[in-house]
Amino acid sequence: MSLSVDSLRQQLFASRDEKYRDFHCSLVPSMREDSIIGVRTPLLRKLAKEVDIEPFLDALPHRYYEENQIHAFLLSGMKDYHRCLAEVERFLPYVDNWATCDGLRPKCFSRNMDDVLRHVQQWLAFEHEYTVRFAIGMLETFFLDDGFQAEQLQWVAKIERDEYYIKMMQAWYFATALAKQWETALPIVPELPEWVRRKTIQKACESFRIPQAHKAILRTLR
Repeated sequence: MSLSVDSLRQQLFASRDEKYRDFHCSLVPSMREDSIIGVRTPLLRKLAKEVDIEPFLDALPHRYYEENQIHAFLLSGMKDYHRCLAEVERFLPYVDNWATCDGLRPKCFSRNMDDVLRHVQQWLAFEHEYTVRFAIGMLETFFLDDGFQAEQLQWVAKIERDEYYIKMMQAWYFATALAKQWETALPIVPELPEWVRRKTIQKACESFRIPQAHKAILRTLR
């Protein structure tokens, strides 16, 4: 029997770990502490398989961080692309932290790259901080290998936003691009906003995927 929305919340509170909650609050400082119950991710993934999906997806906005995580996990595993896309667009305005944003990685997007790319371009222009972060994350996840186009680097480079979690995702994107598309990405690095450039170089130099010779070049661009 599937868990109702109320039963799911009861299960979450029955499984709370106070020490883990305190630790996790430090990882997502943008969240109010009373919105985090303190449930570990493996159990959240398990509960995502047990919840009554339709009523849960309709129960937006959720009150607790863990409920948003379960929502992200459900959408990430959804097989019907058009349904998934519609649900992602319904959910994005309620995403209020980096962890939920980064946990939303719909697998079915990989089979619909052209359409996803059109939506990514739209999401990059949104005001909502985590919609923009999500769009950059989609480019990092799906478009730095077979779907890569050089112009995508410029889409991300030209974002001028003050929000920390957007700037950090820009840096992660370019650090990954340097690992996968070195020749094309390197000339863009000096053009990045200073904070993003420095963080990109830091993350790239910490990466095991980037050769030492490339790291030496990057250090000259700080």
